[in-house]
Amino acid sequence: MNDLKKLEADALNLVTLAKKAGADACDVVVASGNSLSVGIREGAVENSNRSESDALYLRVFCDKKIASVTSNTKNNPQSLAERAVAMAKVSPEDPFQGLADQSRLFPRESMEAKITELDLFDVTEPDVSYMEKQALEAEAAGLGVKGVSKSLGAGMGWSTSGFVLATSDGFSGSYQRSGFSLSASLVAGEGTGMERDYDYDSAIYLGDLQSAQAIGISAGERTVKKIAPRQVKSGAYPIIADRRVSAALLGSLSNAVNASSVARKTSFLRDRMGKQITTSGINIVDDPHMVRKSGSKIFDGEGVANERINLVEDGLLQTWLLDSATARELNLQTNGRAARGSSGTSPSTTNCYMEAGEQSVEEMIASIKEGLFLTETIGHGINMVTGDYSKGASGFWIENGEIAFPVAEITIAGNLAEIFMNMTPASDLEFKYGTNAPTLLLEGMTIGGK
Repeated sequence: MNDLKKLEADALNLVTLAKKAGADACDVVVASGNSLSVGIREGAVENSNRSESDALYLRVFCDKKIASVTSNTKNNPQSLAERAVAMAKVSPEDPFQGLADQSRLFPRESMEAKITELDLFDVTEPDVSYMEKQALEAEAAGLGVKGVSKSLGAGMGWSTSGFVLATSDGFSGSYQRSGFSLSASLVAGEGTGMERDYDYDSAIYLGDLQSAQAIGISAGERTVKKIAPRQVKSGAYPIIADRRVSAALLGSLSNAVNASSVARKTSFLRDRMGKQITTSGINIVDDPHMVRKSGSKIFDGEGVANERINLVEDGLLQTWLLDSATARELNLQTNGRAARGSSGTSPSTTNCYMEAGEQSVEEMIASIKEGLFLTETIGHGINMVTGDYSKGASGFWIENGEIAFPVAEITIAGNLAEIFMNMTPASDLEFKYGTNAPTLLLEGMTIGGK
């Protein structure tokens, strides 16, 4: 467990030193972490790693000039403060940078109650032998699936992280979170006919993690289904994107409504505020206050009180993802989406998800005469300025409303603006990632095959 009270005292001390050194304003973040991971392959431990870290980030403002320095908590804080101020005084001006509006900061007196409410920390600390056993069990379960030929490995991870923020405006706060993960990756087939796939799970609490056996079996079954893939003829077909792919598509949408991209004019949605950007009926939410979820935050990276927002409501774009700097640049108000990095803040999602639809995945498949059930995309073929989208892909071919055979070595292409306007969510939303979407029916995309 991280000693957040001591780290918070260290952060407040550095704030005082930076002000004495000549900063007009400043803030300090201390990020403290512990982690342990174990990897096994073919029944033997392949690697195990333990790490501990305390990183300190000081950001100072001198007039409209800014500088950031990174250190660890053991270095001389006075020297660090003086160096940061000296750097800021010779930096170029940035008229949009500065601390968050004091009226927007999370109230200190409510912090303990919010920490209890969000329930982000499990005190359980697994030992190496337990983690090895779980990874071995996941691998064994996967190898037990008929058709699986070998293992690419399985692993388990545990981590804790503490986040401390102190500002010269008088804000100070801290919270910590825990994380557990378990994965298995397998191979089916032989020689040039080999196929691979995986499954994994992650959770804030160990007790919420899927069982090792379930993960291994799921990984094995996913892998075996991909044996002997075929190509299909090129053409325009309906595509059903499973949740792994739909989550990535939603991630592209959230990138496009990030105020940093909008301000730089590098988003294809930069002129669409208040307009329809998805099929009517679709709602996309960002909620930092979900209990035991990986993206939950007590307050944002500037100390701003955050709340649930609708990015898209009934298909209409409602807001950008904003921190204080991008809000000033766009003449708006921050909505508490600042994420902290080594050089400052930038807007980001918390727990972002698309609400579920009414149709089941089975009903979607049954409605398609000929099309693709998309399970994986390959490459980074997205132009966020234009929305053009092109990626390698694999999945399963649908014929007469049924899964017919696996498909590989194809491409899918379209434009994200058109894709978002022609998608239908299924009813199978689950919260497994920081960004989550149900399976999606996508109309009007082109498949490149033989």
